Amino acid sequence: MTYCVGILVNDGLVMIADTRTNAGLDNISTFRKLHLFEVPGERVISVATAGNLAATQAVIQLVSEGAREDDGDGETLYTVPSMFAAAQLIGRAVQTVYQTDGPSMEAQNTRFDVMFLLGGQVRGGRLRLFQVYSAGNFIKSSSDTPYLQIGEHKYGKPILDRAVGFDTEIYDALKLGLISMDSTMRSNLGVGMPIDMMVCRRDALKTEMVHRIDHADAYFENLRESWSNALSEAHRAIPRPPYCGTNIGGGGN
Repeated sequence: MTYCVGILVNDGLVMIADTRTNAGLDNISTFRKLHLFEVPGERVISVATAGNLAATQAVIQLVSEGAREDDGDGETLYTVPSMFAAAQLIGRAVQTVYQTDGPSMEAQNTRFDVMFLLGGQVRGGRLRLFQVYSAGNFIKSSSDTPYLQIGEHKYGKPILDRAVGFDTEIYDALKLGLISMDSTMRSNLGVGMPIDMMVCRRDALKTEMVHRIDHADAYFENLRESWSNALSEAHRAIPRPPYCGTNIGGGGN
């Protein structure tokens, strides 16, 4: 299991991903799931992955190096002319990997389960955020829903629903994304550190920040403690329900 989130606000883009992979309780490993394709001044593209590790790695390999074509090397994320074309490229790579590995995986009762977040900007185009599904099709974020999630998304979603808007300042968006990551980690042991993240500003065409959070990160530990304390204080400040002693709809014959 994993958890990845992309948040596209007016200021720019935030991408966050954990690194834990599980193949059973006694087989836990760390693999990078946030991949960066950057040519400063020309393009900055980030891809987060969730699902079957072998299949997602194969897709990343294809979009990084290109599939060999009759007329030479195929298209990569370093050569696509737009972010829409980048989403199409990942979709085609997903379908190619399925054609190669899907039948054998399904014969072993293993689902071909992959999902991707694609965010970034190519010079001359817009900063965009997409979610690519196992079938190779995709959706994009909007100003009404400025974030997308993959993996174990349900625990972190309520925080983003309540607090993130398109006008949220970019580092506030990063903070909220990290709170959603912490909430997910607390509720699901299949999501864990280290945490990779990146920030890029709209039209900058380069990353502003790339960082990995590990267990010794003082800011993240303070964020976790501060959020827990704030939740405790909030629920104590809310009056208790006034329903003690009532039995609405109760009573026997």
